Amino acid sequence: MWKYYALLSAVFAALTAILAKVGVRDIDSNLATAIRTTVILAITWGIVLATGIGGKLRELTGHNLLFLVLSGIATGLSWLFYFKALQTGNASRVAPIDKLSVAITIFLGIVVLHEQVSWNVIVGGLLIVGGSLVLLL
Repeated sequence: MWKYYALLSAVFAALTAILAKVGVRDIDSNLATAIRTTVILAITWGIVLATGIGGKLRELTGHNLLFLVLSGIATGLSWLFYFKALQTGNASRVAPIDKLSVAITIFLGIVVLHEQVSWNVIVGGLLIVGGSLVLLL
């Protein structure tokens, strides 16, 4: 199932870029990010409450909370920079460069998490880097 979820994520990420590019026109990119984040917050807490898993908050450890907060900070900064880039650049160039995150994730997965990767993953990551460099230059 993870492959289907990943493909759906890619489709919605593409829609995010196009919709955000239109939505950020003529307004401050930080305000646009705040509006987007509020919508995401409402949707995700709505799902948590509707599925009855809110009670699992008590099961979170300090370790869980620390890394989820750090992840949230990284996500927020990523979105702020992404919206600023979309406001000033073409979505067709910004989104693929943003996907350098895939290659960076592969690298960090190897170095920090000690994940084992295949040559397919390494070659795919290098192709992403190459494509991003073509768009940057």
